[in-house]
Amino acid sequence: MDYALIVAGGSGKRMGSHKPKQFLLLDKQPVLLHTIKVFYRFSKSLKIIIVLPQSEFSTWESLVKEHDFNIPVTLIAGGETRFDSVKNGLDSIHDSDGLVAIHDGVRPFVSIEVIKKCYDSARLHGSGVAAVTSKDSIRKITGDQNISVLRDDYRLMQTPQTFNIKLIKEAYQMASHKEFTDDASLAESNGVKIRLVEGDYDNLKITTPEDLIIAQALLTKVKL
Repeated sequence: MDYALIVAGGSGKRMGSHKPKQFLLLDKQPVLLHTIKVFYRFSKSLKIIIVLPQSEFSTWESLVKEHDFNIPVTLIAGGETRFDSVKNGLDSIHDSDGLVAIHDGVRPFVSIEVIKKCYDSARLHGSGVAAVTSKDSIRKITGDQNISVLRDDYRLMQTPQTFNIKLIKEAYQMASHKEFTDDASLAESNGVKIRLVEGDYDNLKITTPEDLIIAQALLTKVKL
């Protein structure tokens, strides 16, 4: 069995909104619903797990009814940090075989092609993590000095970050702290070799008001 673990524990603070960003409307539907639909279109046999703050469960139920949303999902309560939320989601998976894609609930423009590449890589190598090359020049800061570095030597990390279930569950169980910036870093700390796959510049993470404007433009592009 393969899984999609969609983490949607964000608040609306950076968005300047009282509404959590995963519930903000994009083309008349909450961002989170758009994200779920992409994974469902990729494979209807995926078991989709949504991790939400317990306090937002009632909001979720209301949105499901309001938007006549009938894609089957399992709802899991999040924790204080992203680490805790992902771990709660992983703990709900009782399979030791198969794959799990961990994805941000506020990345609704992930393509089916990128999702497929991540699962394919994880099936072959144990991991498949979406990443893109920086379009901008990069400089490294050391103390009060800075130097130019080759941007082709670096990658900007995205989600999904997809793993063999057994490997990523073991990594979360063995983690010595919760401050990892992404699942790939945590898995790597437990000896998992990280395989990068080519992501997509349209795979935007919506966290600020500016991102929402870009998302509206991307939505128009997708419809075209």
